[in-house]
Amino acid sequence: MGLNLQQALGVHPAALSLRGERAQLLASNLANDATPGYQARDIDFSARLQQLSEESGEGFLPAFEDERALYRVPGRAALDGNTVELGEEQARFAQNAVDFQTSLAFVNMKLKGLAAAIRGEV
Repeated sequence: MGLNLQQALGVHPAALSLRGERAQLLASNLANDATPGYQARDIDFSARLQQLSEESGEGFLPAFEDERALYRVPGRAALDGNTVELGEEQARFAQNAVDFQTSLAFVNMKLKGLAAAIRGEV
C-alpha cells in the first residue's frame, strides 16, 4: 500500500500556497501606498480555499490567477484615488504572516509524524 502524501497532509499545503499568494498581493498594496489611483487588492482566503477543496480533491492549488483578486473598498477614500490604508494593510500582512507560520508548523508536524511512522517509531 502506497503513501498518499496529499491525503496525509490535508489542506495545509494548499493553505500555505494560498497564504503565499496573499502575501504577494498585500506586499504590492504596501509598496503602492503612495501611488495615485492604485486600487488595493486582496483575496477572500476562506472562500478561495473552500472553492479549491470543492474543485479538486488533490488539495494542491493551481497557479494563482490574478483576476481572482478582489478590490478592497476603503474606509477613507484618498483624494488621489488610492485605496490603500497603510495601517490596515500592515495589520493584514502581519496576520497573514502569522497564519502562514501556523500552517507551516502543521505541515512540519505532519511530516515529522510520517517520518516517524516510516522509521517504525510510532
